[in-house]
Amino acid sequence: MAKRNTVLLIYTGGTIGMVKDTHTGTLVPFNFEYLLHQVPELKNFNVNIDVLSFTPAIDSSNMHPNIWEKLCKIIYANYNKVDGFVILHGSDTMAYTASALSFMLHNLTKPVILTGSQLPIGTIRTDGKENLITAIEIASTKKLGKAIINEVCIYFEYKLYRGNRTHKFNSEHFDAFHSPNYRYLAKAGVHIDYNYSVLQKASKSKFEIKTKLNNNVAILTLFPGISYELISTVLASKSIEAIVLLTFGSGNAPNDEAFINLLKSAIKGGKIIYNVTQCNAGSVIQGRYETSEQLASIGIISGSDITTEAAITKLMYLLGNYKSKETIKKMLLQNIAGELTN
Repeated sequence: MAKRNTVLLIYTGGTIGMVKDTHTGTLVPFNFEYLLHQVPELKNFNVNIDVLSFTPAIDSSNMHPNIWEKLCKIIYANYNKVDGFVILHGSDTMAYTASALSFMLHNLTKPVILTGSQLPIGTIRTDGKENLITAIEIASTKKLGKAIINEVCIYFEYKLYRGNRTHKFNSEHFDAFHSPNYRYLAKAGVHIDYNYSVLQKASKSKFEIKTKLNNNVAILTLFPGISYELISTVLASKSIEAIVLLTFGSGNAPNDEAFINLLKSAIKGGKIIYNVTQCNAGSVIQGRYETSEQLASIGIISGSDITTEAAITKLMYLLGNYKSKETIKKMLLQNIAGELTN
C-alpha cells in the first residue's frame, strides 16, 4: 500500500471556524473539533491530517506580524514531518498573510495553502467545506513523488492563486479573491487542473525562514484635493521608514512643485517611497505620462504590478533583513517571491 501523505492543518481563526452567539448575534470562535465534526468527508481522505489550533482563535482583523512569525516557526518545526500545510485564516487579511509568508519562507518544496470561507462551516450554504477539502487535497498531492505546488497560495471558490498576487475584492460573494495580474495556479472541477507553466519551481536550496520584520511603514493614498498638510504629516513622521504611495492609474500623481518638494524632502531624509497603483489591475509605468515622469527622477521606486498587500509586506521584510537603503531599493524592483512581473 502506498504511503499516506500527511498535511498539517493550522487553524488560526476566521469565519470558517465561527458560530453565532445566541445571546449577541455576533460570530465567535468555537472549538476546532467541531469544525472537523462538520466535515465528515475528511475521514474518507487517504491523507493523514495533523491539527494545530491557535488558542484563542484570532479574528483576521487582529492579524499582526508577530502571528506571521509564529506561523513561520510552526511550519519550520514541522517541515520534515509533513507533505504540505493548510492554514485556516480569516479572509479579510488573508492576502496580507499570504504575501508576508511568501517572503519569509525561503526555498519551499512543499505547498503552504491558506483558505477560509465567507460563511461559517456549520451553516447550510457554507463555502467552507469545499474550500477546506480541496485545499487539503492540493496540499497532499504529488506528481512523481514530488509536490506539485511549491509556494504560498490562497485557495478560494474553486481556484488556487499565488498568495502574493491576490487581494480580497468582495465581502459578499464566495469568489472573494482576485489575482488580476497573474493567472490562477489551478482550477478545481471534476478534476483539479494545474497551470504548470505558471507554477513556482521547487527550490534546490535548503528550506529556511527569515522572521525579522520591520513594520515602520505607511500607506499614503492620493485623492483629488488631498491636503498637503496631511501628506507632510505622513512623510515627516520620524518613526516611518518607508511609504507605499498609492497613485492614480499607471503611477500618476500631482506634478505641482509643492507636492514634488514634499516627496523630495522625504527621500532626502532617508525615506523609501514605493509607487503602487490604486487600480485593481495593471501596472505602474513611471514616465508614461507627464504626471509621473518626475517621480522616477527624484528617486521614487516603481512598484510595477505588485499588489498593495504584497508591497506593504515586502517593505516590512526588506527593512527587517537589510540595513542598506540602496540594497532595499534595488530589491523592491526585483521579483523575489513571484510578487511582480519584471
